[in-house]
Amino acid sequence: MKRKLFCEISPLTYALSVKKCEALRFLHDIKDKHTFARTFSEDKLEYLIYKHNSLIRRRLGNVDMHLQENKAVNLSLAAPKINTVLIRPGETFSFWNLVGSLTVKKGYREGLTIFSDHPSSGLGGGMCQMTNLIHWMILHSELTITEHHHHDQIDLFPDFNRTIPFGTGTSIMYNYLDYRFRNDTDNTYQLIIYTTDEYLCGELRAEKRQSYKFHIQAENVYFSREDGIVYRNGDVYRDKIDRRTGEHVSRELIRHNHARVCYDTSDLTIVEEKNAG
Repeated sequence: MKRKLFCEISPLTYALSVKKCEALRFLHDIKDKHTFARTFSEDKLEYLIYKHNSLIRRRLGNVDMHLQENKAVNLSLAAPKINTVLIRPGETFSFWNLVGSLTVKKGYREGLTIFSDHPSSGLGGGMCQMTNLIHWMILHSELTITEHHHHDQIDLFPDFNRTIPFGTGTSIMYNYLDYRFRNDTDNTYQLIIYTTDEYLCGELRAEKRQSYKFHIQAENVYFSREDGIVYRNGDVYRDKIDRRTGEHVSRELIRHNHARVCYDTSDLTIVEEKNAG
């Protein structure tokens, strides 16, 4: 039998492990002396770099829609903590540094979360949708992503009006799994984040035009069966293009997906079947 980790022994040991991770992150940030983005401006910067809207209430398998309603509340509470923040040259954006802890006292509710390899619920659930949105916009910029966590190569939900490639999502946990990017340019950027009744809305703006634009696309997407387990496969590429000349500058593989499918696969076209041995 596989030996349990300390955090897996009981709810108490899990809570102690979480507090340990939170304390270590706090100490590391003091040591590393980041200059975090904390300045806000009600005036939008002139140039729109990228914008994207994300549907808040999505039917995800058998997930209780009540969790989706609570998620809507949670997102509406967190969005103003980020909205209109400036990321100036040399500064680092930290999601948790701006949003802070998610507590009942602040109005947060039990929402959808991902635990291990299955959907679950937790206080403040739904924040991943916000970091997913931010990450997708940052991929279209010249900013440098410094911390980004994935959901450990699992495909939890069937495609439902998917608008961005699988594998470009994020995994966060206060405060030790963060989403961060740094501004290594001479340009000042700004995030606009807000909610409507239906959508989580985002804009990435800048003081000056970017020299480059970016296209992100999935290729070689297929499902395979390996030792009886179905996997989603594919590659996500990021193409860099000179805005002035239209010349293709570079292509970067940003994600190779080999994700175990955790939902009913009877409607999938499985184009490859092989043994993993």
